[in-house]
Amino acid sequence: MQTKHNTLIVFLTLLFIGYLTSNTSLQAQSDKFVVVLDAGHGGHDSGNVGNGYSEKNIALNITLDVGKELEKNPDIKVIYTRKTDVFIPLHERANIANKAHADLFVSIHCNAHHSQASGTETFVLGEKNTGRNFDVAKRENEVIFLEENYEENYAGFDPSSPESTIAIGIEQEIYVEQSIVLARKIEDNFIGKAKRKSRGLKQASLLVIRNTYMPSVLVEVGFLTNKEEGKYLNSSAGQTKMAAAIKTAVLDYKKELDQNVGNKIVGTNTRTMLEEEEAPKLIEGVIFKVQIAASSRALDPKPYNFEGLSDISREKAGNIYKYFSGSTSDYNEVKRLQDKARSKGFPGAFVVAYKEGKKISVSEALKSVPN
Repeated sequence: MQTKHNTLIVFLTLLFIGYLTSNTSLQAQSDKFVVVLDAGHGGHDSGNVGNGYSEKNIALNITLDVGKELEKNPDIKVIYTRKTDVFIPLHERANIANKAHADLFVSIHCNAHHSQASGTETFVLGEKNTGRNFDVAKRENEVIFLEENYEENYAGFDPSSPESTIAIGIEQEIYVEQSIVLARKIEDNFIGKAKRKSRGLKQASLLVIRNTYMPSVLVEVGFLTNKEEGKYLNSSAGQTKMAAAIKTAVLDYKKELDQNVGNKIVGTNTRTMLEEEEAPKLIEGVIFKVQIAASSRALDPKPYNFEGLSDISREKAGNIYKYFSGSTSDYNEVKRLQDKARSKGFPGAFVVAYKEGKKISVSEALKSVPN
């Protein structure tokens, strides 16, 4: 009798567990893919105001556009950290994403620099706080000083200290790989769909994504301090294009994730996606370009003819047309452009140099590099 009783208990227990497992499985399948969109700055935090443009407003407009398009997908739930001109503390932005058990966190910003620098950048969390990476992290993290209880909320964190920023990278380490995949898709879409210049993927210790427990990126859609780029980003057409590029990247990421088992995108070498941030190696009076092709055909020097590569120029030499990508005095930048061209299907891409409009050897150009 005792044996039968025990058998019945075991059977009922297994039946109950099976029911729970089945029910949980069905519930998981019906859950939507949650994307938290974060418009940078807001309220009394205006962000940068390069050329008189408002980062907080431009970031909000692009964010709302991204959300509007994503909400058309019945499998996606969009949550906003802000939908109006209000101030949201950095730590609360992460809390919103965590409480929602979000699958992605995308923070949208506009860049600034004392020069006429241009181009998009997408950041993931990391410890590479060198050069401009640290400058960007410092600028974005200094927003905490606008919060009333920042000392309590950030435990003595100092945005000006590289040691402070290095320490925050560990918490999100397990999500960095997927963050890189999303970041790469965003930058590729900026190039291919929005036809914008990309400065690539970067790693920096950014407080807004420090405590998010999901793949997270911070997108700099361009420099308001650049006259042409600021004007573009302040236009409704520019904002729509940038939003469309981000939206498409999120959808592509979700589709790729859905096609794989588990929550990891396989078959992607994320280590090669990140571009190392090196100090600029500027060579005065020299212009570097990447020669990507030579042909007897006179192709229109547009990105769509060259796998989405930007800043295309053409030069005729006899009966041959030579095609180039980029134009910069920064040797480290042109090497990054060369790597990008090779990754896009131009394995023979090489660097060329010009001085006073005349072609010179790269080795001759590098002789004038300061020690």
